[in-house]
Amino acid sequence: MEVYLDNNATTMVDPKVYEAMKPFFCDMYGNPNSLHKFGAGTHPKMVEALNYLYEGINAADEDDIIITANATESNNWVLKGVWIDLILNGNKNHIITTEVEHPTITATCKFLEEQGVSVTYLGVNDEGTIDAASVRDAIREDTALVSVMWANNETGKLFPIKEIGQICKENNVLFHSDATQAIGKVVVDVQDTNMDFISFSAHKFHGPKGVGGLFIKAGVELTRLLHGGEQMGGRRAGTVDVASMIGMGLAMKLATTPDAIAYENDHVKRLRDKLEAAVLELPETIVIGGKDNRTPNTTLISIRGVEGESMLWDLNQQAIGASTGSACASEDLEANPVMNAFGSDSELAHTGVRFSLSRFNTDEEIDFAIETIVNAVNRLRTISSSYAYTPKNHASEL
Repeated sequence: MEVYLDNNATTMVDPKVYEAMKPFFCDMYGNPNSLHKFGAGTHPKMVEALNYLYEGINAADEDDIIITANATESNNWVLKGVWIDLILNGNKNHIITTEVEHPTITATCKFLEEQGVSVTYLGVNDEGTIDAASVRDAIREDTALVSVMWANNETGKLFPIKEIGQICKENNVLFHSDATQAIGKVVVDVQDTNMDFISFSAHKFHGPKGVGGLFIKAGVELTRLLHGGEQMGGRRAGTVDVASMIGMGLAMKLATTPDAIAYENDHVKRLRDKLEAAVLELPETIVIGGKDNRTPNTTLISIRGVEGESMLWDLNQQAIGASTGSACASEDLEANPVMNAFGSDSELAHTGVRFSLSRFNTDEEIDFAIETIVNAVNRLRTISSSYAYTPKNHASEL
């Protein structure tokens, strides 16, 4: 049996999405910017896909949703666009973000710091999120942007987006959220949260890889990142990948209906909790950040005495896919930055293993995963000369 439990890294393309994309490779393959029938024939399906995106995040007709290559591009575009528009060309010089953002945010902020921008990195509390009040306290007269993820990619912890949005509105500060790990798991409503920008990527909600989106609120200016043609209303140059756009639109529709969100919070959460409860029966195991206020599919578990990379090796031998954290840092053997942000000790910082489920997982898969995980922990603890079990509560360490 093969069991895929790394859905925060990427997801399987929904078969319905795959079927919807197929005609746009060999049949309806015209350039959508061409005036002939081969290009113009794609427009109705593109409009339909775009409507699905608007409906999925409750964007207004006058708002913009720009098709991008991925959330990496979208995140870079917001941060660098605000830098150009409000910092280089204005009197602002400050951005607020968090210590546990995806590397596409933190690395871009580090780049902007090299250009002279002041960046505040808010730390997480003992629940693995931030207090909205910390954003209010960090805002200065020269603050141009607040960028806070909707849900953490490693712990699944949800951030107080609605409260932060209200604070930003009151202080006339632009607000961006990387919603990549939230769409399809919880309700993402840009109107209810005073959002100026959100980023997302199709392959996180059972769409194709290589396509994402950026929501830009009506009336908000953002310098284009790519110059050239006048595609996407003149905001992003480059021929649109029609097949991927169609796939992302349908994937968004399938993932964000009330029934789909209910299924995540019923079926997927039940399977996640079943896996989590079984692993927590092992001595000295904890859920990083606690069990509350998180996406229904994710758990980051620390197993004292078991190095995360060793655990992944054992699981991979039994065809189980999991992760020690962000897939973008999977080759980096440094301690997990989220674990570091919690202030964990040097041993625990290397023990986190993330399991992230999807609507395609089954009870049989979870039963097999539980058996395999328990066997792996017992084997690795047996051969680890550094492990000696002494019962104690490590919750305060994280």
